[in-house]
Parts: sequence; structure tokens; C-alpha cells
Amino acid sequence: QVRVVESGGGLVQAGGSMRLSCAASGRTFSTYAMGWFRQTPGKEREFVAAVSWSDGSTYYADSVKGRFTISGDNAKITVYLQMNSLKPEDTAVYYCAAAPSWGPQIRSRHTYKYWGQGTQVTVSS
Repeated sequence: QVRVVESGGGLVQAGGSMRLSCAASGRTFSTYAMGWFRQTPGKEREFVAAVSWSDGSTYYADSVKGRFTISGDNAKITVYLQMNSLKPEDTAVYYCAAAPSWGPQIRSRHTYKYWGQGTQVTVSS
């Protein structure tokens, strides 16, 4: 079992920045990658970004490319999502998740096995 815990959400003005953290614990040797997703009421959970533990490779959704940066700290088994130039449409509950594999399928929420409880990010206009 792997436990995933997010932190760092809150309220920020449009154009501002925020950093989310995600700490994994437990049987983390079974995880090859970590990812961030987000969800708003009535919509499906959508992919934001993912990072591979082995070589730091990353994937980003087109909507956040150039504004968000995902990074991982292997020693702390923690993943960060640095969000810059935030827009009101970035408002959502952000979820961190751990995946047992890596590749293009990392964009699919079905690839992930362990999920955090989510943290609210609100961007005011």
C-alpha cells in the first residue's frame, strides 16, 4: 500500500503563483511515477502533469504547459507542482497520485493506483 498526501492549496489571485507538494509513503518501491490531476464539479478528473522517478521525464497537459512545472525529490519521495501565471480556469481540486508504470498512458487516470484526498486551489480574477 502507498499513502499519498497533498498539501499547499489555497486562494491566489490571477497571475500569481502557488506550489503544491505531494508526499508518498509506504511501499513506494512499487511506484514508477507520480502525477497531478484536477477536477471541478460536474467534470471528469483531468490530467495536469506527471514525472518519472527513474529519470525525471515529464508530461504536461497542453493547458498548463509553460506555466506549471512538476518535479520530484527521490530522497524525500515528494513531488512538487509549481504553478505560475495562474488563471481562474485553473481553479479546481488538485489530486496527486502514484502509478506503477511510465509511458504515454501516464496521462490516463486509470494508470494510477494510489490517490491522495485532494487539495483545493482557487484562483480569483
